[in-house]
Amino acid sequence: MPRRLTGCCVRCGGVIPAGRLSATKPGTLLRHRIPTRGGPPDTTAPGHVEADTVAHCGDTVAGNFVYSLTFTDLYSGWTELRAIWNKSGQAVRDHLRAIEGSAPFALKSFHTDNGSEFLNWPLYQYLMGRQWRRVPFTRSRACRKNDNAHVEQKNWTHVRQLFGHDRFEHVELVPLMNQIYAQEWGQLQNHFRPSLKLHSRDKHGSKTIRRYEKPQTPHARLLASPHISLKTKARLRAEHARLNPFTLKKNIELKLRLFFTARSNLQLEAPLSPLTIAPATFIRESTRDNQMG
Repeated sequence: MPRRLTGCCVRCGGVIPAGRLSATKPGTLLRHRIPTRGGPPDTTAPGHVEADTVAHCGDTVAGNFVYSLTFTDLYSGWTELRAIWNKSGQAVRDHLRAIEGSAPFALKSFHTDNGSEFLNWPLYQYLMGRQWRRVPFTRSRACRKNDNAHVEQKNWTHVRQLFGHDRFEHVELVPLMNQIYAQEWGQLQNHFRPSLKLHSRDKHGSKTIRRYEKPQTPHARLLASPHISLKTKARLRAEHARLNPFTLKKNIELKLRLFFTARSNLQLEAPLSPLTIAPATFIRESTRDNQMG
């Protein structure tokens, strides 16, 4: 048995490969107030949103670094992204308020994992303390990533495929990332990138047969929805008519070059810390310094 568990660690009854980093720090203050979601999520109407964070931490979660916030509508796949410095509940609330004010649908429910950036009083009071309409706030079960499957998928297609797995440990990079997220990248993904959506799932014995709808962009799904007002649909059509996917792609590549150039310059200006040095090099140099001392 010990040989079989070599290279693994046991957490919450599940086996997680060793070396896999997790930046989710469980929030415990509001677990008794925020329930877990009962049953499958509602994907029949826009406005039911899942949220998650992606850590741009490189090989270690120690120290300060940038996080990406991902907000995904379950019906259409419409996704909004923002960068924040560390994990601030106030920053998550402020970005959600801004996104809610510009999104083409009203927020009907909000679902997250158990991270402390979500299970906090500022966000809870913003969603549940409204006088006109409270927004149901639910959380995933512990160590069950499938409870947040829709947004977990977007973490890969919308964040990692754009910025990779590098470490971003300079606060000056946050506005540069948000210029890409809130403008060209979000417009390209929401208006021109079609995606599949599960239509039905049938189980026959040991086999599961999944049927998917015709691929559509989030923009097209919202236009086809009877839950979106005619005024909002007219605004979406006008915005779509002004966009050119080739121009968006060109601008994204230009901004990415500027972003990584700025990151390289910041790394050259800042003194090397143990977090930016390769672990083997840091240990070797530390051992040599101790011997010399």
